[in-house]
Amino acid sequence: MVREMNQLREMSEAELLDRLDQLKAELRKVKSEIGAGGAVSKPTQARNIRKSIARVLTVLNERRRGG
Repeated sequence: MVREMNQLREMSEAELLDRLDQLKAELRKVKSEIGAGGAVSKPTQARNIRKSIARVLTVLNERRRGG
């Protein structure tokens, strides 16, 4: 997790926003699979995607607050 946060902190704001869009699209896809009643290959996938989204948002907020 620390390694992932360091990688995110090295990214530019544009790259972070692109990553955020990718993660949100991936989450929508997984949620639609779950909602359709299909078996998801990895049951914890949605949770991990949500955590990754939170990490990206944390880095963006740190930058906006000057931290």
